[in-house]
Amino acid sequence: MNRPCAIRWLALTAAVALATPALAQKGALQKLGKGEGRVDIVAWPGYIERGATDKNFDWVTDFEKKTGCKVNVKTAGTSDEMVALMNEGGFDLVTASGDASTRLIRGKKVQPINVGLIPSYKHIDPRLQKAPWHYEGNTHYGVPYQWGWNVLMYNTNVFKDKPPTSWGVVFEEQTLPDGKSNKGRVQAFDGPIYIADAALYLMKKRPELGIKDPYELTEDQYKAALELLRGQRKLVGKYWHDAFVQIDDFTNEGVVASSSWQFMANILKSKNRPVATVVPVEGATGWADSTMMHVDAKNPNCAYLWLE
Repeated sequence: MNRPCAIRWLALTAAVALATPALAQKGALQKLGKGEGRVDIVAWPGYIERGATDKNFDWVTDFEKKTGCKVNVKTAGTSDEMVALMNEGGFDLVTASGDASTRLIRGKKVQPINVGLIPSYKHIDPRLQKAPWHYEGNTHYGVPYQWGWNVLMYNTNVFKDKPPTSWGVVFEEQTLPDGKSNKGRVQAFDGPIYIADAALYLMKKRPELGIKDPYELTEDQYKAALELLRGQRKLVGKYWHDAFVQIDDFTNEGVVASSSWQFMANILKSKNRPVATVVPVEGATGWADSTMMHVDAKNPNCAYLWLE
């Protein structure tokens, strides 16, 4: 979440942010042709369902029948894994999060998208149609897919009738409602984008810093966020970046509070685990994923049919 001295939108790493934006060399497709018979997609777990997990959730089978394009999915558990797979090639589409999409654009791994070939694009929320994580240089490089916020997930057996109200529970040492310290029992996300979460907390904790946007910090604000994160190391028993690893940590490793996605909370609740989520008084950061097409996609026609 950080870049030059200022933290930029759903950032990548400072090195990438400092790089001059390099547009993909291949131009956008101008006309749809006959489907190639398949489309290969890198996606987050649960993003592309054909009824195998739950028969009530299947948006692949009907697509395949209507288009003749067989959908092949390679799941990836992290943004870094998605970028690595796209660098290797062999895929048509990827459901990239904001901390991966800009890397793919500037690394020339994705091609421009002709939204004129996607009739339903005009129905997408206008705030997302030209969002900076998939739209650069007056060019579309992705189609908005899903978005959400980073919630605070906690163990209800530990917090009982006193749910946490502040992100301070994962940033500052304190005694939890069960009478024990939070030290070694909380988690933090393992990635530069988490700097924004620290900055968000500091917006209310230290108003004298003058933070207005947790994704765009001055040098002093950036240093303050890093200082907070360094102090947090003493509290964090284990950092997380894989959704299913965090699910296991809340189940078997004694983690009782952490930033999380609603996806993990829903899975844990389905297994009758004692968890709940809350958006603290400081608010929450968020995530947004876009479907992007590889610069060397072998099945662009089926890919466009999927984008629609």
